[in-house]
Amino acid sequence: MMPATRTGPEALSDRDLRAIVRLVHERAGIALHEGKRALVASRLQRRVRARGFGSLREYVAHVVADPDGEETVALLDAIATNHTAFFREPQHFRFLADVVLPGFTRRVPDIWSAACATGEEAYSIAMTLADHVPAERLAQVRILASDLSTRALRAAAAGVYPLRRLAPLGLEQRRRHFERGLGAHEGLARVNDRLRSLVRFERVNLATLGETGRQFDVIFCRNVMIYFDRAVQQRVVAALERHLRPGGWLFISHAESLNGLRHGLRWVAPAIYQRRGA
Repeated sequence: MMPATRTGPEALSDRDLRAIVRLVHERAGIALHEGKRALVASRLQRRVRARGFGSLREYVAHVVADPDGEETVALLDAIATNHTAFFREPQHFRFLADVVLPGFTRRVPDIWSAACATGEEAYSIAMTLADHVPAERLAQVRILASDLSTRALRAAAAGVYPLRRLAPLGLEQRRRHFERGLGAHEGLARVNDRLRSLVRFERVNLATLGETGRQFDVIFCRNVMIYFDRAVQQRVVAALERHLRPGGWLFISHAESLNGLRHGLRWVAPAIYQRRGA
């Protein structure tokens, strides 16, 4: 008798989907809806194969039984969407260069890229500072870049990208800040050591962020709150506000809004807010 042939990915049952939805919301604040069933099943199948589980149900049972384990981190990595680009929403970087940086005459601002994905946003911030901060003060620059996904953070720390991803950059920026791959690395470019030294990467879960004792002059938190429900958005905005110094700047995505959320920030420009008390 011939073995049965699997014609497609194993279906994700309603019970297992509810378990995953609940776990992802509790651990990461991400709200998955019914329309994400096929996406969730497809991404979980990769983990099922990688870990050698016999079925999706067996895998889901393992993760639910150990919600703080390493496989939960891998699950969140698999679920997380990490779409980004260099100088995405470019008016934010012009505002940083033209409005924010001139206000810092004696020091450089402390900056946090709070959902950095694979690093393009953090390196865009670093390029903006490298191009506008006096050379003698560039050594003071320390940008914190964080994300939920360990997989994305590994890619960000490596700083290696296909050349096509550098399309938003000018030729001079590419020359100053990147090294082009040769031989086996043809078609790739790496952020140079000087620029990478300005950024440090750290895993941070915004949905469960407590008191860290740190404050920043500028926080970029863009294209992440769209994945949260209103309660998690409120919690995240409150945490970000606590981590802003008085007069500090918060950049969110143009696809997001703070309308209906409680905060003490004042609107300055589209998707740009400032903490009161400057």
